[in-house]
Amino acid sequence: MVTAETRREGQSLPEIPGPSTAFLTDKYEVTMLQAALRAGNAHQKTVFELFARRLPKGRRYGVVGGVSRAVEAVRNFRFTPEQLSLLSEDPLIGEDTIEYLRNYRFRGRIYGYPEGEVFFPLSPVLTVEASFADAVLLETVLLSILNYDSAVMSAASRMVNAANGIPLIEMGARRANESAALYASRAAYIAGFTATSLLEAGLRYGIPTTGTSAHSFTLAFADEREAFRAQVSALGSDTTLLVDTYGIAQGIRNAVAIAGTGLGGIRIDSGNFREEVPRARALLDELGATNTRIVLSSDIDEYTLAEMTAANLPVDAAGVGTRVVTGSGAPTAEMVYKLVAREGADGQMVPVHKNSEGKASRGGRKIAYRSYDDDGVMTAERFCYGEHRELPGGVQKLLVEDDFFASESLDTARQRHARAVARLPKSALAIHAGNPAFTAQEDDA
Repeated sequence: MVTAETRREGQSLPEIPGPSTAFLTDKYEVTMLQAALRAGNAHQKTVFELFARRLPKGRRYGVVGGVSRAVEAVRNFRFTPEQLSLLSEDPLIGEDTIEYLRNYRFRGRIYGYPEGEVFFPLSPVLTVEASFADAVLLETVLLSILNYDSAVMSAASRMVNAANGIPLIEMGARRANESAALYASRAAYIAGFTATSLLEAGLRYGIPTTGTSAHSFTLAFADEREAFRAQVSALGSDTTLLVDTYGIAQGIRNAVAIAGTGLGGIRIDSGNFREEVPRARALLDELGATNTRIVLSSDIDEYTLAEMTAANLPVDAAGVGTRVVTGSGAPTAEMVYKLVAREGADGQMVPVHKNSEGKASRGGRKIAYRSYDDDGVMTAERFCYGEHRELPGGVQKLLVEDDFFASESLDTARQRHARAVARLPKSALAIHAGNPAFTAQEDDA
């Protein structure tokens, strides 16, 4: 593999097997390219930065997700004959643009926060250094990946913190489209979930998979006991039986009667968990099933998880679906992709920025770093300008290079995330809505 140390400037990223990602873009990126080619500035050096102006309302920190996927997408950003044929039929797209796209390979450099790291408003999460032509085409694909994966990872991280050690299972595939479901499983696992219900996530990423039965299985039999008997016969007594199809108490009694006191677990998918969980635990213990686990599901989020832990409810695991994979629980990460520097007539880089009301940006290439107190707790997110600026002592440099991400395992990102969250101040981990714990600030030097 070409590494960060051996890949020369101007050398294209090597491709990896996979479908073309070039059409995961907006048309205006191609028309901007065409105008720049004809104006003569398509090949000027530029710096683009991807960052969030703000966090979703009430969020105190975000989590960077999708970095390895984004780098993979850049490596596969090439135009196929079919794609070029379609563009050539468009009266707005000229042959000079088609010819440029025919030979397109990204030849710049990408720096970014490593996957699983936390971020805050104005943190320069990803930096792309390349010609305007090379960099502008990547806007949509980078934002689509990082915005979604970061949204899910941020939501999942809050849930893991709220669960306070209760294992969480990602079960949201049926609430998302098939591609998003896969990437949500990946993001949730990096954030600390222990398993997923989605088999493709197990195949693609090695995430542990889990699942036993739904209400339809129980309803397919003449009565609940017959259904439980069939499941135990097929899967063993360590299985988890869904006990709320007809009534939780009777379901528990039937489950223990069929599986015995060695029953692995019960799942409750309805009702008031504050009342039902203690009753279920008491009944299981009364029946002698003292080691049988209780698994909860149904519209669980960080707030219900926080209630569970605050009340010290005897929950052994929880399945989370809708609230971790959709906008209702994982609102957009609010990331944007903006030009912050371009090459001037003298060959020097010139900072550029927007002044648009509510959408202003800060010009200039930035180096981000983070400081901590003597106990290792984060105290500030800062940045300075210039590629080779010397950083203060005792700080964490946050931006690393693209090739680092490409071969990284999910467990590496998962461990990084756990370390990053452990170093946040307690105020950043509060579940109730509040302001971001930090905003990236220019250093005083």
